[in-house]
This record gives sequence, C-alpha cells and structure tokens, in this order.
Amino acid sequence: MPALIVALDVPGLREAAGLVECLRPVTCWFKIGPVLFVREGPAVVRMVHDAGGHVFLDLKLHDIPQSAAGGVVAAAELGAALVTVHCAGGETMLRAAAAAARPAAGRMAVLGVTRLTSEAGRVAGSVLRAARLAQDAGLDGVTAAVAECARIKAACGQAFRVLTPAIRPAGGPAHDQARVATPAAAVRAGSDYLVVGRPITAATDPVAAARAVAAEMEAAGGASGPVTGSQMPVRR
Repeated sequence: MPALIVALDVPGLREAAGLVECLRPVTCWFKIGPVLFVREGPAVVRMVHDAGGHVFLDLKLHDIPQSAAGGVVAAAELGAALVTVHCAGGETMLRAAAAAARPAAGRMAVLGVTRLTSEAGRVAGSVLRAARLAQDAGLDGVTAAVAECARIKAACGQAFRVLTPAIRPAGGPAHDQARVATPAAAVRAGSDYLVVGRPITAATDPVAAARAVAAEMEAAGGASGPVTGSQMPVRR
C-alpha cells in the first residue's frame, strides 16, 4: 500500500518538530530535504526517529562514485529509510551507491532521481531511460512524476518502487511544480510513496489537510490510517 510522506520543507528544527508531533497520528513518514538537513544536520533525523517516524532523506546525491557511496553509507548510519541519488550521475555512480547500501539491506532503500517535477516539457522518454538505468544498477526504485509512474511500473515491474513528488489536492496551486497530480491519481498510477509538502505544511490546519489527503488515497484504493513500519518496502 502507498505511504503518505510529508515533506518537512520548513526553516528549522523547531518548526519541523511541531509538524511531526501533530502529524504523527496520520503518517509516520517524513521527508528531510537538503535545506533542512544542511541547517540542522543529524539532529532533525534523530527528532523524527524519537517520534517513531521513518525518514526519507532526499539529498539527491550526485558526485563521483566514491563520494556518492560514502553519502549512502552515512545515510544508512543515520537510520534513514530512504535516500536519493541522482540518475544523472551515471551507471558507475549508481552501482557504487547500490553496493554501498547492501549492508543496510532490509533497513534502507536507495531511489534514483529521474527528472525533477519542476521541469516542464517532454521528459517521459528520459525518465524511462533513467528508471531502467537505475534498475540495472541495482537501485530499489526511482522518483518520478505521477505521469510517468505507470509506464515505469510496466517497464521495470511492480516490485520496482516509484516515489511521486508534486502531489496536490484537486484545484490546489501548483506552486513551483510543473508536473503535479492529485493523491487519487498517484494511487491509481501505482505510486508506492506520495510526497506532499506545502498543501499540508502551509495549511491553516495541517492535520485536517493531511487527513484529507489520506482519505483521498483510501478512496482511490490506497492505505488508510497511520503508515506503519510494516510497510517499509526494502527488498534487497
């Protein structure tokens, strides 16, 4: 069943902790991106863990193979459940990242970033090529827009995980995202993780907004209620 991941795209640890505390009854998955991680470091990961949550560490590692692999090892040591590397780093880097994660089998998955959801235009072909490259290199899955999710599943198999950012409730603003989709569309497309940020975190009532997203997921055939550790999808 798909998991709802709330993006903690907030200025600092205090704001992130407040969101985790109020949203924890709805989901146990939280995304920590580069801004919050650079500002607060491992403390913000520990905060989510102390609250009983799982961390999606969205660092989009893109470097020489040794450095990317070192970043994956460090993410595993922090206890991240998901970490991202960028497919643009190439096959050698992706293979190094996959190999670096093997000691953390069953505890952490590595996902390849295909194309950013802020990118407009015709990207479907490049997204599919990146997904196949990631799978061949041994990664657990990829991140991609909902529009590409079903095609990736058809090409790479249902066990290959797809995380979909840029999820927006129907009629909501797209903000700086070019390729958005509703929670229901993401579930129907086969997404394994739905990442929702500002529609929840910037809402007047974040808990009500999160519950509305969860309800839409349930109505479309997804998970209902809190997402638990039993839905950790690491397959290595």
